[in-house]
Amino acid sequence: MSSDKEHVEHCKGVNGLDKVILRENRRCSAEVYLYGGQVTSWKNAQGEELLFLSSKAFFLQAAFRPPRTIRGGIPICFPQFGNIGSLERHGFARNRIWSVDTDPPPCPSNVSHKAFVDLILRHSEEDMKIWPHSEVRVEGLETLDYLDNLMNRERFTEQEDAITFESEVDKVYLSTPTKIAILDHERKRTFELRKDGLPDAVVWNPWDKKAKAMPDFGDDEYTNMLCVEAACVEEPVTLKPGEEWKGRLEISAVPSSYCSEQLDPRRLLLSG
Repeated sequence: MSSDKEHVEHCKGVNGLDKVILRENRRCSAEVYLYGGQVTSWKNAQGEELLFLSSKAFFLQAAFRPPRTIRGGIPICFPQFGNIGSLERHGFARNRIWSVDTDPPPCPSNVSHKAFVDLILRHSEEDMKIWPHSEVRVEGLETLDYLDNLMNRERFTEQEDAITFESEVDKVYLSTPTKIAILDHERKRTFELRKDGLPDAVVWNPWDKKAKAMPDFGDDEYTNMLCVEAACVEEPVTLKPGEEWKGRLEISAVPSSYCSEQLDPRRLLLSG
């Protein structure tokens, strides 16, 4: 926070919610609620309000109370926007209580005499239940083509360096390397897959709706598993009389520190 206490005021807002008011030397100001980490006011030197805030959200106090979200201002939509994903609309960050960082990094030199505040959102056990794969990632599949079984097996090229699990995933990655790793940071271990004769790899998680629809699968077990299988999908193996085909899959579990040194540094992050 600013070293000048006159520029940063901690006080109570609607329904007793904590908020921070920031004031700048030219009389500009901003108001930030810790509920949602949301900016609810921004005024220029003439005192003109520059942000929209619904009059009902402010004056009807019942609409300005957790778990309802604040309508207007500058909200934080995380880890998803709208209903694109399996979480509540716009994610959970905007209806959680944030906290003020008491030891923030120094303010950049080019914004001297400005008021600022750093907010932190710490995840709860409930957040981890709905965002379960934040500590798991797979290495070795980035930039590859894949068939998406949820899109009628349409072919795509992996574009992202980080892929988050927010819904069902059922993909077949094509022409994959002979070595793939699944890193589990929470348990500090890595499963290493080595394969021959199996050019493709399947990545699958049924997520919540399909898990509940499967009679032989626990409703919440999708949070504790990730399927990565070596396969031969794009080009079936055809044998003539007398011909042989060999396929090999070797799985080993090693400390994550070992695998991070041995594997190709290119990474496809699987988290959620």
